[in-house]
Amino acid sequence: MPPYEVIMLDFVRSLVEAVPGGPASGLGTLMLSAAAAIAAMQVLVWVGSVVRTDASLVDRFWGPGFTLVGTVVLLYGGGVDARRLLLFVMSLWGLRLGYHLTRRNWGEGEDLRYQKMRRHWGEDRFWWISFFTVYVLQGVLMWLVALPLMIGGQSDVPVGLTWLDWLGLAVWAMGLGIEALADLQLRRFVSDPSNKGQVMDRGLWSWSRHPNYFGNAVLWWGIGLVAVQTQFGGAALIGPLVMNWLLRFFSGVPILERHMARTKDGWEDYCRRTNIFVPLPPKS
Repeated sequence: MPPYEVIMLDFVRSLVEAVPGGPASGLGTLMLSAAAAIAAMQVLVWVGSVVRTDASLVDRFWGPGFTLVGTVVLLYGGGVDARRLLLFVMSLWGLRLGYHLTRRNWGEGEDLRYQKMRRHWGEDRFWWISFFTVYVLQGVLMWLVALPLMIGGQSDVPVGLTWLDWLGLAVWAMGLGIEALADLQLRRFVSDPSNKGQVMDRGLWSWSRHPNYFGNAVLWWGIGLVAVQTQFGGAALIGPLVMNWLLRFFSGVPILERHMARTKDGWEDYCRRTNIFVPLPPKS
């Protein structure tokens, strides 16, 4: 069975060859460098998860993985300039997410999703199956979502920051603010023992059932706006589109909605008056 690095690099190489200029182009080199960095990180985290018997370690490194890509872009994108520095600053968002998830899950053990997978595959097989079904898959998705960082960071055109850069920064800041505030409000709610088993329906959570996910989606559109004006910038929108799909239809909202429906009193009433994703005034 080929090593993870070979699988990842072969996948990336097949995509890079479709880009004008081929693998020898600056974008191709940067994409391969980012893929190699993601591969190395995922292998190390996977080894740690096997040692700790906790596959959910992968979630704590999802955000920092984008900071890793942002660092690769800053160092190997062709020299430090204003746009690469801006994209690197935007990628630092991932450290906040990693810290938040680590703090929230510290001492909680393996996430229920991975416990279910472990029971399905069996303890004797899950350790290596998780490498492909969890770590390889998440590494590929991380690389796709990070495309605006790579595409925006490889081009020197347009020179200097434009109005789209500033608009992208404003959208990114708004999304980050929504995500961080929603996480803070939820953490305070959960820390109160009197709220155990109750639905969080205050603050931003009275306008959206998943305001933290919405904020995450918005900040990626901000990063996409910075990248879309550069060479091959249209492809940069793949990143925000993939992230929005993951959050709204795959690994974010659907899983949490099913869990909340089973565990929270008043969930159905909350759903009737609160929009699922985009914040809107609550229905009476």
